[in-house]
Amino acid sequence: MSEKNKPFRADQVGSLLRPAELMAARAKKAKGEITPAQLREVEDHHILIAVKKQEETGIQAVTDGDFRRTSWSGDFLTSIGGVIQEAVSGGHQQQEVTPVGGVVKNWQPPTPKTVGKLQWPKGGIQHDDFDFLKDATLRTPKVMVPSPSMLHFRGGRGGVNPDIYPDMESFFADLTAVWRNEIMDLADVGCRYLQLDDTNLAYLCDPQLRERVKALGEDPDKLPQLYARFINNAIKDRPDDMAITVHLCRGNSLSRGHAQGGYEPVAEAIFNELHIDGFFLEYDDARSGDFSPLRFVPKGKRIVLGIITSKFGELEKKDDLKRRIDEAAKFMPLEQMCISAQCGFASHTGGNILTEDQQYAKLRLAVEVAEEVWGSS
Repeated sequence: MSEKNKPFRADQVGSLLRPAELMAARAKKAKGEITPAQLREVEDHHILIAVKKQEETGIQAVTDGDFRRTSWSGDFLTSIGGVIQEAVSGGHQQQEVTPVGGVVKNWQPPTPKTVGKLQWPKGGIQHDDFDFLKDATLRTPKVMVPSPSMLHFRGGRGGVNPDIYPDMESFFADLTAVWRNEIMDLADVGCRYLQLDDTNLAYLCDPQLRERVKALGEDPDKLPQLYARFINNAIKDRPDDMAITVHLCRGNSLSRGHAQGGYEPVAEAIFNELHIDGFFLEYDDARSGDFSPLRFVPKGKRIVLGIITSKFGELEKKDDLKRRIDEAAKFMPLEQMCISAQCGFASHTGGNILTEDQQYAKLRLAVEVAEEVWGSS
């Protein structure tokens, strides 16, 4: 693997709070009051504003904030031919009765179902969106897409129509082919920084969710290797100068989480088996465990420590963040570390409980701390 400068010393997961005008336009589109083209005009306008605000923080990786999505995963997954998504009633009510900052118990997210032969859509999923972002910034445009594991974890074998895929290996082959086509299409249009968002590998760190996996007929001890195979097969043809990272997330919605537990159950397997350039890891509170799993990080991979929270607006103190970096450095080399917020600021349209000014202050804080720890480079 060639040497790359991504992930950056100060980086970001990617989603941003949706402006009120954008949310209103999306609601109008859902009611048929405006056309898709009219909604896209509003999206374009606010993405250009968000790009400028990101650049002003000094951050090098610039995103479109997920402004064209209602959620971080659903819009992408249902763009794939053969996939539908089943909503689960009561999901947001579960979150609202959970204290802010807490972990939602028995979280039942929307479940993608494979009901037909998987087909990558002609013209790609993120192609036009990336093309717009690329032309909007002189920094590095970053694309975030759900991990291929998202089409398997929530439903297991039961989420895949057995009449369409009687053999799961054929499903796995078509699954990774969809992601490989998407990644290569993005590469062709100039994308050189791609992030795969994977809640599932982090969910496998939660004893309660591991039991849920067993109830689906899956083995939680084998899934890290299976999902590593998905990702490695999906990215194997990428250009040498295309950096790919994985973000491990325990859920991020309305300033609540959906899982807890340290990285120990999956760390050795994923750090060593995934052929990627770095990992974004949540480390903003106790639910993510300690830094000891970082001892498994091999030479050459970067770990982005998510030690700044995206859930609340209060700004962390620089000295506290530096102490956290020092703690992590007991288990892996400082030169392989970076920092960011632990997740995006708005995994879906609702977003976390902070202001736009506060989210940009968090990005600026990451840049300032990185410069003080590693230098301006």
